[in-house]
Amino acid sequence: MKVIEITEAGAPEVLKLAEREVPEPRHGEILIKVAYAGVNRPDALQRAGAYAPPKGASDLPGLEASGEVVALGAGVSRWAVGDKVCALLPGGGYAEYVTTPAAHALPVPGGMSLKQAACLPETFFTVWTNVFQRGGLKAGERFLVHGGSSGIGTTAIQLAKAFGARVFTTVGNAAKAEACRALGAERVISYREEDFVEVLKAEGGAHLILDMVGGDYIPRNIRALADDGRLVQIAFLSGPKVELNFAQIMARRLTLTGSTLRPQSDLAKSRIAEELRKQVWPLLEAGRIAPVMDQEFALAEAAKAHARMESSTHIGKIVLKVA
Repeated sequence: MKVIEITEAGAPEVLKLAEREVPEPRHGEILIKVAYAGVNRPDALQRAGAYAPPKGASDLPGLEASGEVVALGAGVSRWAVGDKVCALLPGGGYAEYVTTPAAHALPVPGGMSLKQAACLPETFFTVWTNVFQRGGLKAGERFLVHGGSSGIGTTAIQLAKAFGARVFTTVGNAAKAEACRALGAERVISYREEDFVEVLKAEGGAHLILDMVGGDYIPRNIRALADDGRLVQIAFLSGPKVELNFAQIMARRLTLTGSTLRPQSDLAKSRIAEELRKQVWPLLEAGRIAPVMDQEFALAEAAKAHARMESSTHIGKIVLKVA
């Protein structure tokens, strides 16, 4: 099969087309003939040598894909050969075939293309576990998500709005602002022209903030929270270290938490998948929410896809067309 390998740690150009043997599904796994693979920030971190795959996972990049089930491992009963699925992957998505635990796959929502479905798992698993499970977002609460035009941001805006929250977000330009408003953001903050801290404080503070920036955003996020507010950290694009006065966390009863998805247990991911199937997939089926698509690249153009993602000019999800 054709695959994209990381030949060495470095810039997008280290991604090269290669050939490998088709993997065989182990107990509890399915083999998927990949149609499309989603492109995500963790793929770029892995390519740069900053995010090693977990033990036993493929060394190939790619944490989500859509396609057709073509083989079943022992013990798999919930899927049949020929089923169309999208799946969260431990790695290996930049390839013509990939294996993953059967419980980490979900059906392609009715009326949705395989191209769209490839964009669901990584962002929807991430947003659901961090915003709703860890962050406990409730209807009527003020929710701030940074980077609203990213794959995570566009997903978070839609889900938070669908579940009744008031959504605030930060963006870098007018086109991104327009896209976020169309998705349901109540207030779009241009971080180059406005201070999100002052905007949120004027509203009474954010009950929940989802942040992937880190760096000097961390103390600013703390100031932007309402009393009893929660900050959920999912990445550190500006770095993980900062000076912070923790006294305000006690005085204002704040909660700081966060998570990464890939190292979590298979069981934890299975539980997230089941919650998504019950609570979010009906929204996708009904067309109330949908992935925001940016651009498609051929599998052999993975380096170009990474360059576009790292330019931060994209709005929504980038995909690789595999078959």
